[in-house]
Amino acid sequence: MYKTVGEALDLVNGLKDELKGESAVDIVVCPPFTAISKVAEALKGSNIGYGAQDIYWEADGAYTGEIASKMLTDLGCKFCIIGHSERRTYFHETNETVNKKVKAALRHGLTPIMCVGERLEERDSGKTFDVVKDHVEGGLAGLSKEDVAGIVVAYEPVWAIGTGRNATPEQAQEVHKFIRGLLKKAYGEDVSSKVRIQYGGSVKPDNIKSIMAGCDVDGALVGGASLKVKDFAEIVKQANP
Repeated sequence: MYKTVGEALDLVNGLKDELKGESAVDIVVCPPFTAISKVAEALKGSNIGYGAQDIYWEADGAYTGEIASKMLTDLGCKFCIIGHSERRTYFHETNETVNKKVKAALRHGLTPIMCVGERLEERDSGKTFDVVKDHVEGGLAGLSKEDVAGIVVAYEPVWAIGTGRNATPEQAQEVHKFIRGLLKKAYGEDVSSKVRIQYGGSVKPDNIKSIMAGCDVDGALVGGASLKVKDFAEIVKQANP
């Protein structure tokens, strides 16, 4: 919940200048709903894609305050973040609602960026893999191989966001490898190799390179650093293989 329309435009215009010609990394921004339309205009013809931070699972109806997938595709959105840790924590989203949203996004041609990850107490009690398995399997329930091959999974260690504790590159790779293994077991190696698994936990310019060194880390879901042109641009440049 950052950026007025004017502030969002300042950000993406700055990113366009900083990242002009950057073709080796896919770049996507997800502004608040209020700014998507203007951001879409500003990004036209650029190398930066855009999406939304959430959707509702129904196509339309009496759901005051909610946003449907087709409203986003009408604005040209290609991506949508689903099940972010903040949505799970503050708005009580569950695997069931995440699953409904993933299916709705796919029905309308949006690429879901489905977030999974454990809280601090779950990490400390040794439940990391149980929680991540639950999130992955619950979020993807009922999807075909073709559907799963086209999604993005973002691993967010909630305990490493704003707590002063950072996940090491080894810890990130360990969980990413585990997720890849779950996908391989359920959908086969061909599908698991196509799914992009992003890392999202206090990603900064000074740690992106070491995080991306993990062979199962395909990208980053950037939080606070994405609000600053120089920081986000530097992360993209450092992620360039």
